[in-house]
Amino acid sequence: MVDTKEQFEKIISLCRDLFEKKLHDYGPSWRIMRPQSVTDQIFIKANRIRSLETKGVSLVGEGIVPEFIAIVNYGIIGLIQLSLGYAETTDISAPDALKLYDKHMTETKELMYAKNHDYDEAWRSMRVSSYTDLILMKIYRTKQIESNAGQTLVSEGIDANYMDMVNYALFGLIKLKFGE
Repeated sequence: MVDTKEQFEKIISLCRDLFEKKLHDYGPSWRIMRPQSVTDQIFIKANRIRSLETKGVSLVGEGIVPEFIAIVNYGIIGLIQLSLGYAETTDISAPDALKLYDKHMTETKELMYAKNHDYDEAWRSMRVSSYTDLILMKIYRTKQIESNAGQTLVSEGIDANYMDMVNYALFGLIKLKFGE
């Protein structure tokens, strides 16, 4: 029997570990990024995944797993930036950044668990390439909402789109690590 929560926790731990190591190396330098720049960074990662899926070869020697991890971590950074606003400098400590990461990851994970219940784990029957396409679609939606100064008539906001991108990337990582 598949333990979805255990798989999610293992993958989230992998993403958090890399986030923490990069935080050590670079500090919270991402604090200067405006949300639009975070969205563009996620676009770069998702576009590279799609390119690798289409071409089937990487000339840089890295596969799609690091890119999905980056989407998870930049998605959480995006949520942090939306909640705090961007800064002119690195205005938080590494421990505070990790606390914010954990807070936003927990909220995102809880949303995923609720949706997973309602959709009855339909994501397990999907292809990894579909997660890539869904992430790209969410990016274009987010860019449109950003162009509309964050205003929507009937749609979820930027934060919900970041959460969905994180969860689709987590789905991809689970499928790549644990298989069907």
